[in-house]
Amino acid sequence: MKPLPPILLVEDNPMDLDLTLRAFRKRQLANRIEVARDGEEALAWVPRWEAGEPWPAVILLDINLPRLTGLEVLHQLKRHPHLCRIPVVVLTSSREDSDLKTAYDLGVNAYIEKPVSFNKFLEVAEHIEQNWCVLNERAY
Repeated sequence: MKPLPPILLVEDNPMDLDLTLRAFRKRQLANRIEVARDGEEALAWVPRWEAGEPWPAVILLDINLPRLTGLEVLHQLKRHPHLCRIPVVVLTSSREDSDLKTAYDLGVNAYIEKPVSFNKFLEVAEHIEQNWCVLNERAY
């Protein structure tokens, strides 16, 4: 049986990173989670994927990142001939209309405001798992 593709989680905030990882653990997510802590670290995965590491099922991307913002990362991912097919879900605390509009203009697949409570975060983790890891058909 072929291993499940990983999820790339791009998050610089240690508390949000911990909350997200705990939510997926509690859901017993079968996909491995890879972590990038800034925009440059996220894009450093591109040559690794091109060299044969498994493409992610979905990229969970914060907007407020050091070194390169999430929107800059999204722009570069969606310009790539293969990565443009990988779903990107913005998972952010930003409620700025300009961030939301720009993300969709750049091709984001979903834009989710980070929930404050752990129970709500579990719901978000369930939706991400079902929509992007279980039900979604991949074209790469």
